[in-house]
Amino acid sequence: MTQDTMRLGAFFYATGHHVAGWRHPSSEADGGINLDRYVGWAKRAEAAKFDLIFLEDGTGIRDADLRSSERTARSAHFEPVTLLSALAAVTNRIGLVATTSTSFNEPYNVARRFASLDHLSGGRAGWNLVTSATDLEAANFGNDRIARHADRYERAEEFVDVVLGLWNTWDDDAVVIDKASGQFSKPDGFRPLDHRGKHFEVRGPLNIARTPQGQPVLVQAGSSGPGKDLAARTAEIVFTANQTLDEAVEFSRDLKGRMARFGRSPDDLKVMPGLFPVVGRTESEAREKFEELQALIDPVVGLALLSRMVGHDLSGFDPEGPVPELPATEGAKSRQQLMVDLARREGLTLRRLYLRIAGARGHSQIVGTPAQIVDEMEARFRAGGADGFNIMPPTLPGGLDDFIALVLPELRRRGLFRTEYEGRTLRSHLGSRPPSGYGPGRRTAG
Repeated sequence: MTQDTMRLGAFFYATGHHVAGWRHPSSEADGGINLDRYVGWAKRAEAAKFDLIFLEDGTGIRDADLRSSERTARSAHFEPVTLLSALAAVTNRIGLVATTSTSFNEPYNVARRFASLDHLSGGRAGWNLVTSATDLEAANFGNDRIARHADRYERAEEFVDVVLGLWNTWDDDAVVIDKASGQFSKPDGFRPLDHRGKHFEVRGPLNIARTPQGQPVLVQAGSSGPGKDLAARTAEIVFTANQTLDEAVEFSRDLKGRMARFGRSPDDLKVMPGLFPVVGRTESEAREKFEELQALIDPVVGLALLSRMVGHDLSGFDPEGPVPELPATEGAKSRQQLMVDLARREGLTLRRLYLRIAGARGHSQIVGTPAQIVDEMEARFRAGGADGFNIMPPTLPGGLDDFIALVLPELRRRGLFRTEYEGRTLRSHLGSRPPSGYGPGRRTAG
């Protein structure tokens, strides 16, 4: 795939990305706990030549109202690496990216888990690195409150270094499996990591050989200052949310401009913002589809969603009033700022703001015809605001089917997306290679 074509991810959120998507008549509402549903979605995306499947995750139910049917519908889903391991057996080419938090895991386990997925899939694994952001997640691990934002990112910085180091404790040609000589591996083909830091002490080496991709692709989703620094140093894909073309271009320019400090080229990283498309053959058809979903939103659920996005409980405020002045959150700082900026720019009340973000949650939302959707995608791509997009179907499978049937042909007509896969690994789709410089004196074959 050339630099003149987009990368596309299929972001599977268990019941579709619209907060009321599970209630729509076309929705496979049990999708989050039904493997057959995921198999069907994955095969659709692979037949359409998407670069990757993307799965989000959290370390618990993240909204305080556990009675909320919508919250349960969006939280009742498989652990993503387990799920992708199953999907690896029924797909052949599409990349498999799972979210795993650095806040409540250990680097050795994460390194081993994703290396295993890379072997199981023949080189299609990716790790979306996040930090957990809510007190409700912290409570599942013996903590009253989530750690401070700066402390979470300090831990994440060391965490990713340990994982990258472990992935590189084996040489490419370490395993020889010579039955005649009795040699399974080269004696000097792998070595300890011997990491000793502030947060972790890890001896290593990893107990699984170097993977088909060299190492899984590293994806990062933070857009705060510390998040951008971490991404500039380590990430190969960045998943982000931008509302306007100018914001998208500025984010990409800022992020890629930080990479030189870490000895990296801007081409080493692909920016893939989220895109929530509602597509119809006519604009009125698209608008009708969208309004059907909007009419299904429970006001309590809408306000709870907005509360999570801004990191503060808004249930005590008048939904017909303006967004109040909010103290800085220790949760997702960049998402809080995005919500506040959107409300101020468009003069939105709390109710109108939760209606505005009920599908895309702050990501770009386009309701229109295939040509209208591709016009906006192409504008961001040509301006340098995106290297591709993580597609967020409003419902599953209907929203995914609509995008494949209506939008992909227009992208291909303009020469913006592939018609066939060029390789078999996620790296081959992205045109990337493993970063160097991690691990204790790693050697590669050849």
